[in-house]
Amino acid sequence: MIRSDSKVMTGLEVSEQLRRLEIPGRVTFMEGNGGLTKVEVNTERSGAEIYLHGAHITDFQKKGEAPLLFTSQFSRFNTGQPIRGGVPVIFPWFGPREGEPTHGFARLAWWELHEAVTLPEDGVTLRFHLPDLAESAVVPPFSANYVVTIAETLSMELLITNTSGNSPFSFEACFHSYFFVGDIDEIAIAGLKGATYFDKTDHSTRQDNADLIRITSEVDRVYQDATGPVEIQDQKLRRKIRIQKSGSASTVVWNPWIAKAQQMPDFGNEEYKQMVCVESGNVGKNRITLAPGKTAVMKVALSSTGL
Repeated sequence: MIRSDSKVMTGLEVSEQLRRLEIPGRVTFMEGNGGLTKVEVNTERSGAEIYLHGAHITDFQKKGEAPLLFTSQFSRFNTGQPIRGGVPVIFPWFGPREGEPTHGFARLAWWELHEAVTLPEDGVTLRFHLPDLAESAVVPPFSANYVVTIAETLSMELLITNTSGNSPFSFEACFHSYFFVGDIDEIAIAGLKGATYFDKTDHSTRQDNADLIRITSEVDRVYQDATGPVEIQDQKLRRKIRIQKSGSASTVVWNPWIAKAQQMPDFGNEEYKQMVCVESGNVGKNRITLAPGKTAVMKVALSSTGL
């Protein structure tokens, strides 16, 4: 886990409300990188860390295994800037938008943690809420709740409700998951054969007819109407990562490769070799439109097994 600059927060550094949510030996609030508050969760089978900034999961690791998630050693941990890696929560738009932050405002906001509970089977569930923001004035009124469960599997559930009285709410959302891999040359991605994707590297639309996707250059693909599970087969780490989802019709596959990695100030030149993004969401033509009072639920479960 990323604990290089961590210390347990005490006294006035953590609000009384947050300290009441601590569970000895399970849920602890700490000062993380950049002085940002994070939650460290430990169970008998796994551990995780989540920053309140963006409700951003930066680490999940089963005991005895390599980390499941990748977070760049060059990531910026600053208010107003996104964390590079882990699981950014992308909402209410995906990609750039003129005059607005790329990938929306949710990943830049300070989320409120309302509940932390232990589960009978040893897991821990955290419930976050996105507070009212000045930035949200560009979209109709809504509520956003985020439920994270840490056990042998990492589960994430995003619930968006249109709270306006008479306006539909159209939005995009995505869990922009970065996965840690042993060697990008030794992985394969399964589960997307037959799906149509938009290739953002050359602005073309194609159908994927390959049984397995292998990364040999920059990849930036948005698969539409792709509702099934996806697997990352990692020969070097001898494990298989499974991305199981519901309420998600889009899958995005991304690796910056050599040139783009060198252009990113919050990403190491060689780090593309140890990561791949397989993102679950509803973007592009799969964006969601909610009638007033309706709720959309997107759920993703990340698990790993040996090859």
